[in-house]
Amino acid sequence: MGSFRGFIVKEFHHIFRDYRTLVILFGMPVIQLILFGYAIRNEVSDIQVGFLDPVRDELTMDLKTRIDASSYFISKGDYDTLDDIERAFQDGTIREAVVFEPDFSHKLRHDGSASLSVIADGTNPNIANTMNAYTLVIVRDFQRDLLADDTPAPAERGIVIDSRMRFNPELKSIFLFVPGLIALILMLVSALMTSITITREKELGTMEILLVSPLKPIQIIVGKVLPYFLLSFINVSTILVLARLVFHIPIRGSVLLLLAECLLFILCALSLGILISAKSKTQQTATMISLSGLLLPTIILSGFIFPIDSMPKILQVISHIVPAKWFLIIIRGIMLKGVGFEYFWKETLILAFMTAVLMTASIRSFKIRLD
Repeated sequence: MGSFRGFIVKEFHHIFRDYRTLVILFGMPVIQLILFGYAIRNEVSDIQVGFLDPVRDELTMDLKTRIDASSYFISKGDYDTLDDIERAFQDGTIREAVVFEPDFSHKLRHDGSASLSVIADGTNPNIANTMNAYTLVIVRDFQRDLLADDTPAPAERGIVIDSRMRFNPELKSIFLFVPGLIALILMLVSALMTSITITREKELGTMEILLVSPLKPIQIIVGKVLPYFLLSFINVSTILVLARLVFHIPIRGSVLLLLAECLLFILCALSLGILISAKSKTQQTATMISLSGLLLPTIILSGFIFPIDSMPKILQVISHIVPAKWFLIIIRGIMLKGVGFEYFWKETLILAFMTAVLMTASIRSFKIRLD
């Protein structure tokens, strides 16, 4: 009985000897509850919408005002041509466009029928369907109020809505998940596996051998992360090939540019893994930090599944420090929208800055550990 009691005490001591473990064990469940509670939402808000209105008379202005006044939409103003609308979709300025046909008001008042095109960004099918449903309700309410004092129009008359989806006409969910899975897998292999491997070396004491070797810290780091760098690149190439051949997901942009951006994200994830390993004393701590601090934000706060614009402002601000958020904007732009570097150079610079900061911090922290 005494030996069993000693065994239990030893196990408790093993778990609670590191204050980082205590913080993770008691703090992460609270953080996860808050993240899940506020981030996971089915409703969509703050949808950026643009208008193409050739006439811009009182009737169309009334409908545009109703859309902008709703809690779901934020107006980005009027555009002059369909090319302007397309560019706004490509650079992410708008997520939906409402296009009035020429003489919309005249046809609606005199002929009793007019057409309206609602174009939505289909890269996220769930959000696209929700945006379309919100717009449909507002237009129907507008039509009902307009005809309130008139004889009801036949079913085939009134405002005829033509709904279209850009970049994903069939609204395939795989178009949403594959780019997100690339970010998730790269973070898993690059950051999680790197942090665990280096921490295991410290636990086993083999890291001490490096202290007496002529290798510099940067050489040790390169030697440790190079296999995971190559493995991550092979994973990316395999996923892209499978996505194209098996799921028929288009890669509308430059493949070389896509691979270059993936390499940049891999370097960022590797830097995070090294930094975690330098700050962690045990594999258990490194694993928990990687899973709770990296994988969960990659899933929840990157726009992988849940729209960031619908989250509370504080979570929107926090999402700015999640590298996967910027990577997903880039990879979806290349794969689904077919845009070039000029459309996401800001996101690339942000990701490169994060990589440089994390790499510098990880090298300095690793050097201190060696010293």
